[in-house]
Amino acid sequence: MRWFRHIAAGASARWRFTPETLGAIQHAIAKQEQGHFGEICVAVEGRLHLAELVRGRTPGDRAREVFANLRVWDTVHRTGVLIYLLLADRAIEIVADRAVAAKVNQGEWDAICRLMQDGFGAGNYQAGAIAGIDAVAAVLRRYFPSDDRPNPDELPDRPVML
Repeated sequence: MRWFRHIAAGASARWRFTPETLGAIQHAIAKQEQGHFGEICVAVEGRLHLAELVRGRTPGDRAREVFANLRVWDTVHRTGVLIYLLLADRAIEIVADRAVAAKVNQGEWDAICRLMQDGFGAGNYQAGAIAGIDAVAAVLRRYFPSDDRPNPDELPDRPVML
C-alpha cells in the first residue's frame, strides 16, 4: 500500500504548497526567528523514489538525511531545527541539532507534529505549517532566548521543495 501512495503522490507537494503558501511559510519563519538563537528550516517532499521504498527508507531516515544535506546542523549555536514533511506517508518529522536535542524531549516535538497534522488533515497546509513553525519558535525562545541580541539569519527561510 505504501508503494501505491508514493506512486500516486506525484505532484501533490506542488498543489498543496503553492507559491503563495511557500511565501507565507517563509514570512512566518523570518518573523518567528526573532527572539531566539535558533534557525528553523522547512523541507517538503511529495514522495520517495521506488528504490528508497524497496530499501525500506522511513520518513525519519529521510528526515535525518535531509537535515544533513541542507546543513541544518551548520549553525553557530548548534540550534538548527528541521521540519520535514513527507506527504505520501503523511509524515512529519522534526530533527534538531545537538544543543536543541539536549534540552527538548521528543514529547514536545510529537505534540508539534500532531498540531501540524490537525491542520493538514483539515486540508489547510499553510495554517498547519505555520502553526508548527510558531510552536517550534516558542520552544526555541524558551531554551535559547536572544534577549534582544542580534541573531544572524544562518539558514534560508524559504521552504525547500524536494
